Amino acid sequence: MLWCDRCGRALADGGHETCVAARALEPPRYCGQCRRRMKVQVLPAGWRASCVEHGTRASA
Repeated sequence: MLWCDRCGRALADGGHETCVAARALEPPRYCGQCRRRMKVQVLPAGWRASCVEHGTRASA
């Protein structure tokens, strides 16, 4: 991943401790590969996030 999937900033910039903590409870908002905003659907059993370029990711 090149981009933070929560805030959309470059991972190389650092300072993503709050993003890591928040991601334990929240779905991703940005694609980590292309930085596009994803369509996110929160479900009772988890979440599903879709990037138009890289497809769908889902919670485990």
